[in-house]
Amino acid sequence: MRSWKLWIGLLVSVVFLTLALRGLDFAHFVDALRSANYWWLLPGVGVYFVTVLVRTWRWHYMLRHIKAVPVQRLFPVVVIGYMGNNVYPARMGEVLRSYVLRRNEQVPMSASLATVVLERLFDGLVMLLFVFVTLPFVNLPTFLRATVIFFSILFLIALAVFFVIATHPERMARVYAWLVDRLLPERWRARVHGIFDSFVVGLQSLRSPRDMVLIFATSTLIWLGETLKYWFVMHAFPFEVPFYVLMLMTAVVNLATTIPSTPGYVGTFDAPGIAILTQFGVLQAIATGYTIVLHITLWLPITVLGAYFMLRQSIGWADLDRAAATKDALEQSKQTQTPTGAAASPADTALPQQAVEQPEDAVTGVPL
Repeated sequence: MRSWKLWIGLLVSVVFLTLALRGLDFAHFVDALRSANYWWLLPGVGVYFVTVLVRTWRWHYMLRHIKAVPVQRLFPVVVIGYMGNNVYPARMGEVLRSYVLRRNEQVPMSASLATVVLERLFDGLVMLLFVFVTLPFVNLPTFLRATVIFFSILFLIALAVFFVIATHPERMARVYAWLVDRLLPERWRARVHGIFDSFVVGLQSLRSPRDMVLIFATSTLIWLGETLKYWFVMHAFPFEVPFYVLMLMTAVVNLATTIPSTPGYVGTFDAPGIAILTQFGVLQAIATGYTIVLHITLWLPITVLGAYFMLRQSIGWADLDRAAATKDALEQSKQTQTPTGAAASPADTALPQQAVEQPEDAVTGVPL
């Protein structure tokens, strides 16, 4: 990891933690932690792992165009990826799980990373849906409403672009090549062409309206399940807010965690969560205790289980660096597959089975 990314993340986390803890009555905060009924965490953790299983099925469904990987084999890969997000900056866990999937199932990283991007896109759309559903019941500040509108437009445009690319790969390849060859320096063109070719393979779920509806419905179920965890943990503390407030909190904190910060989203998760609860009359000390405990229950179990799966599969921490290096290598290797300035052919982009032959890892021989 580049040190500047770590320093930026640390600075962002410090700023958000300062905002979160400003004016906190520390004695009341400690009392809230001491008096909490932590038995309520157990059903919350249980519900969370159900959502992880549903996430695994969603990824299995999105990957089936590339390779049908059974859910039971995919579950440890997903858990390892989420553990990676919790202990490394810049969501490197997403790259790690694509690397482990390539290692275990010989699925090219380039295509699986495209499905991960789609997952994040659908997750973002569900977060915005949660905000819109709660708008009639809450009085959001003007800046927050403007932010919601901005992200809504951004996610919808991204979804529309991906949909057009997936359904008209040949035409979009020609348009894409025309733009890239005129806007980018020559030394970057082949690499960017290669990234486009790889992503088309992973966008096959968008070719079917049925697939899109099913993925969106599954994403909604996932985040309703995570909100249910928020609800269970709430009962450990002496306050109660309507479920739609927790939906709003789920949406806002998860959108905020897209901001670069330290591993585990320190500060970017906590500050918005505390702010939402205090706006609905929850005392700051109780809101802070609840948010921190919630954050720990979201972070610790999946991280411990991910570390267990890493040890079981003989995956070392150095594999993250290899994953990042492999990601860079596959982008560079595309230069030898797509001539500079040339659009990919229909056979290269139409279906995963017809995709161009992937370069192989020099050590394992597994497709990149």
